Amino acid sequence: MTESIYAAKPWTALLSEAQLAPVHPAETMVHAFRAAAGRAPDHTALAYFDGRLSYREADELSDSVAGHLAAEGLEHGDRVAIMLQNTPHFVLALLGAWKAGATVVPLNPMYKSGEVGHVLKDAEVTALICSDRAWESYLRATAEAAPSVRIAVTACELDLQSADDPRVLGFERLPAPGADDRASDLVAVARRGLAAPDGRELSAADTALISYTSGTSGSPKGAMNSHGNIMVNAERQRAGHPIDEGAAYFALAPLFHITGMVCQLAACIANAGTLVLAYRFEASVVLEAFAEHRPAYTVGPSTAFMALAAHPEVTRDHFSSFKVISSGGAPLPPALVEKFRDGFGPYIRNGYGLTECTAPCASVPPEHEAPVDPVSGTLSVGLPGPDTVVRIIDEKGDDVPFGDQGEIAVRGPQVVSGYWNLPEATEAAFPDGELRTGDIGFMDTAGWLYVVDRKKDMINASGFKVWPREVEDVLYTHPAVREAAVVGVPDAYRGETVRAYVSLRPGAETEPGELSAYCKERLAAYKYPREVEILTELPKTASGKILRRELRSPR
Repeated sequence: MTESIYAAKPWTALLSEAQLAPVHPAETMVHAFRAAAGRAPDHTALAYFDGRLSYREADELSDSVAGHLAAEGLEHGDRVAIMLQNTPHFVLALLGAWKAGATVVPLNPMYKSGEVGHVLKDAEVTALICSDRAWESYLRATAEAAPSVRIAVTACELDLQSADDPRVLGFERLPAPGADDRASDLVAVARRGLAAPDGRELSAADTALISYTSGTSGSPKGAMNSHGNIMVNAERQRAGHPIDEGAAYFALAPLFHITGMVCQLAACIANAGTLVLAYRFEASVVLEAFAEHRPAYTVGPSTAFMALAAHPEVTRDHFSSFKVISSGGAPLPPALVEKFRDGFGPYIRNGYGLTECTAPCASVPPEHEAPVDPVSGTLSVGLPGPDTVVRIIDEKGDDVPFGDQGEIAVRGPQVVSGYWNLPEATEAAFPDGELRTGDIGFMDTAGWLYVVDRKKDMINASGFKVWPREVEDVLYTHPAVREAAVVGVPDAYRGETVRAYVSLRPGAETEPGELSAYCKERLAAYKYPREVEILTELPKTASGKILRRELRSPR
């Protein structure tokens, strides 16, 4: 077999010595956390409004959670579902489950009963840890319908802080679980001082997470992220960024999402840093946390940075402490990068990854800025790491030349072994261990990777291919546009036609016809949107990814 033209890894010529150096990650997240607790036991591990937990305290509290789960009958290798917002409770539950030898199934708190029920049954979940409000409103009944769920723990997310910020914590405290209640209270359990069970040690090869894909295309599948997958990417993040040990990391991305889990939580722990949590994204709360905690790092979707930039009280000082700001989980328009830098100073560093490759497989190093392809106007998502091989392939799986478009394929230590209980889907998506992403892109001769769009989002207008990203990038250059999404809709004459949905910046005004004409001036005739609809907000996943699927549905 002929060696791949991408095997030479041209991108390594652009990586620094620190980025090229071999990494020696901790075996698991638990090992990394205990190492950080040993180095800096009194350093703040978790900051949650006015609440603080040191590494020593978080270690002891999560030990007790592990002891409780084991006492309730959790076995080594069982699955624990965690459905919580960005709070210390999530981290204590996560560490506790791992210390008990379990695999964690992170759940989106926005899931409805049917979605949760599917995951509980599919992953054969033994224990469910969720908010008390969700438990009382519908999860009690959902768990009862899933025969494998034998253990329930609830969390009042007003605990571990006293600020009770009404912008995000404006809910009432429920009564604590009674003696006959099926669910135990997480904080009460954590404060019992139980020891973690012996004989439950996990290894790098063990499955840390069954991460269900967002379902933006098809039914969610559970990617099996090993501890080794997580730790190699976390250590690459730590080693490749100029961030001092112990620095503050702000959790902008949700922790249940693989980006938040790896690039925020795991990288922060590897660096013995302070993870700043603010329940969920609310622009004014986030900006106040930036001013108070002076974080050095955050990562989030482009939509979050759009919202922060549009806030009436935002200033350059809010971002002055950052050493690195990364974007992931949603496409990053070049216009936003420049508007953000002009307005606030930091350069947002693009990145690319999937749940199946445990967050990043390419990113923009701190020493570089991402080039923009002069033909398509696409912003590069960055360079692969030294131990990763990214190929661009055709329908047969063969290399296409540098500069040509094809499907992005990834091989490296961050790629998962497959999907939970789906051998056929695993075989199709991971032939010979290489991830076929379903994303269309290309790579230039220097090794910069560009993502054009999802394979199945391509629009066929009168036989011409239209990639939504190209049209969206043009819309983002319009001064009135805050968010944009482009989809193909049925057309009797053209087969499909291009429709754009946009939301506007605060105080901005424009008309659909004006936006259509704006694109017509800048795009080929078959590409510009014949139809434009202005919405207050575009539908998104909890991680900030705009859901084109919902926009394609009949309205």
